[in-house]
Amino acid sequence: MSTNDKKRDELSSMIEDIKTKLHIVNGAAIKPEHFSLDKFEEIKEVHAMVMKKSSFSVSEMDAIVSELGTMRDLKR
Repeated sequence: MSTNDKKRDELSSMIEDIKTKLHIVNGAAIKPEHFSLDKFEEIKEVHAMVMKKSSFSVSEMDAIVSELGTMRDLKR
C-alpha cells in the first residue's frame, strides 16, 4: 500500500470519527472523498480537537462543520 493510500485511509477514518462524534445527521454531505490529501494536516488538527472534547455546543458544532466545509475540494 502506498503512502498516499495510507493517508487516504487515515483521512477517511478521521472524517468518519468526526461525523460520529458530532452526531452529524446528514453524513452524506461530508464524505471523505470530498477532501484532498493536501488538507490532511488541517483535518488531523480538527480531528484531534474533536476527539479531546466530550461534548459540543451548537455553535461549536456549526463552527467545526463550517471549517470542514472550507477544506472541501470543490473540484470533486
